[in-house]
Amino acid sequence: MNDATDYLALLRDETPLIDVRAPVEFAKGAMPAAINLPLMNDRERAAVGTCYKREGAEAALRLGHQLVSGETREQRIEAWRQACAQYPQGYLCCARGGQRSHIVQQWLRESQVHYPLVVGGYKALRQSAIEATQQQMQRPALLVGGCTGSGKTLLVRSQRNGIDLEGLARHRGSSFGRTLQPQRSQASFENQLAAALLKVTPAFWLLEDESAAIGANHLPEVVRTRMAQSPLVVVDDPFAQRLERLRVDYFVAMHAAFITRDGEEEGWRQYAEYLRHGLFAIRRRLGLQRYAELTRHLENALGQQQRSGSTEEHFAWLVPLLEEYYDPMYRYQLEKRAKAIRFRGTFTEVAAWLAAHNP
Repeated sequence: MNDATDYLALLRDETPLIDVRAPVEFAKGAMPAAINLPLMNDRERAAVGTCYKREGAEAALRLGHQLVSGETREQRIEAWRQACAQYPQGYLCCARGGQRSHIVQQWLRESQVHYPLVVGGYKALRQSAIEATQQQMQRPALLVGGCTGSGKTLLVRSQRNGIDLEGLARHRGSSFGRTLQPQRSQASFENQLAAALLKVTPAFWLLEDESAAIGANHLPEVVRTRMAQSPLVVVDDPFAQRLERLRVDYFVAMHAAFITRDGEEEGWRQYAEYLRHGLFAIRRRLGLQRYAELTRHLENALGQQQRSGSTEEHFAWLVPLLEEYYDPMYRYQLEKRAKAIRFRGTFTEVAAWLAAHNP
């Protein structure tokens, strides 16, 4: 297998990468299918970097070999060997395809494992991801809009040309948007987006109508520009139907997910804190008196849910939150874009419209 230079194929296919950069580098930005098995840990990398500044490249290289030697070296080689066996079609990757990936490649070769690397490393892949997003977003887009609980994400996910921005960001885009998975770094989010955009070649993209930020992740400027220029379809479901979706998503499914992850007692604590934090995050916009009232309803609902499993009591705070905060805010934004609306209907009607208009 030859060393890789087809960066777009690596992104599109989400090819496994054994990323040998230090954990701090990996955390700042990584490719979709990368695993981090560093040549040097953060402490070792910092020591080598200091040595390089003070004494030059040769001394830094010697120090690196001293730090990663003996049992430490053997343990890391064994980890790389196991990863190579697990991902036989993968590649080694470092920051620029330089010394670190070549050293790992050489050490593996000495262990009778021949494994290719990414020429240019993460930097080349990252640049290709940025360029791919720029190019792919030259295609037109259609947005799916609607008030909270309209099922917009479900519609986007159901279409071949749909790009689930919230799924890629691991966040639902509101103060209650946190998921059980931590959000990726900004660069990692953008790399995931590029990979998703490369998987299909549609006539147009289908995107959920989002703000500029989804939690801590910001949409790339080219995506924001395209969305601002795009028409939209609007899901306008009955209020009761939206409430039921939200009840299932936020009070049933999220509760079950926390319990599954953390166990009964800790899972309940995490679930309750998740709801409390979501309300707390918008307290100033609600007004402190209204926030206090809704918090009392939330605490009552949590108590009832913990005692009996009932989730209906959550409507006492959810309904006014929708009617007084989320719905007016979105409808105000939608009014300013009335001329861009191509179709408006229930979830079922919008799904049918998309089926008829989406090649």
